[in-house]
Amino acid sequence: MEPSFPAETYAAEAMAADMDPGIVFDCEENSMSEFDDWLESNRPSQVRRYGDEELGVSRVGWISVLGPDYFPNTGEVVALQESWEKLVASGRAVNFETVKELALNHSVLWGKWLMHLDRGFKVDHAWECVARAVVDGKISSAKVSPHDPIKGGQHVICVYNDNFTDESQVVELDAHIRASGVKCPMSYKPDVYTHLGIYRNNRWMLCPTIYESKFNLECVPRRSRIINKVTNLDVI
Repeated sequence: MEPSFPAETYAAEAMAADMDPGIVFDCEENSMSEFDDWLESNRPSQVRRYGDEELGVSRVGWISVLGPDYFPNTGEVVALQESWEKLVASGRAVNFETVKELALNHSVLWGKWLMHLDRGFKVDHAWECVARAVVDGKISSAKVSPHDPIKGGQHVICVYNDNFTDESQVVELDAHIRASGVKCPMSYKPDVYTHLGIYRNNRWMLCPTIYESKFNLECVPRRSRIINKVTNLDVI
């Protein structure tokens, strides 16, 4: 079983990965003829989080693919964090609705479907499925964590959309991921939670994800069963 840590520990790890150099395939800058070789050379199970000092390879935070229509717009993150500090200090309730209000006020609306996979074939296969959907223009962007030999454990794949408050968009992204060939359970997290350090075991007892998706093999046509974790209702 994976050890449990305070939310601040997970937030610090995520910040460190974001600050380290990444390996990026940008469809606007790279030729599509290079993609297959790039994908094979940068399999997440083989890329090491802390590089290889003997080879002069630096730390690697993430392996990312940016699609042809990717447009980075992270919103007013600094202003968001300042408003968050005021909210916490005010003693007002901290819940999904108050965090969503801050996100809307500061246009921090991106979110991502997350999948946690063991090192080896599973993560390499799922990452290839998602990465190809990105270069095909079905998904805007995605990233995967490299192998961490110190921490061990699992890889995480993040697949993004630009508005976590638009449920139809969240569901559509799930459908594109499933169509790419990914069948593992997934959970959905708004980027605002990441920017505010809302991870597992946070002191506000907020669940850090707001949807969960499980691929349903029994229904026809086959599709995901998605549950809104805020309302505990199925998404139709």
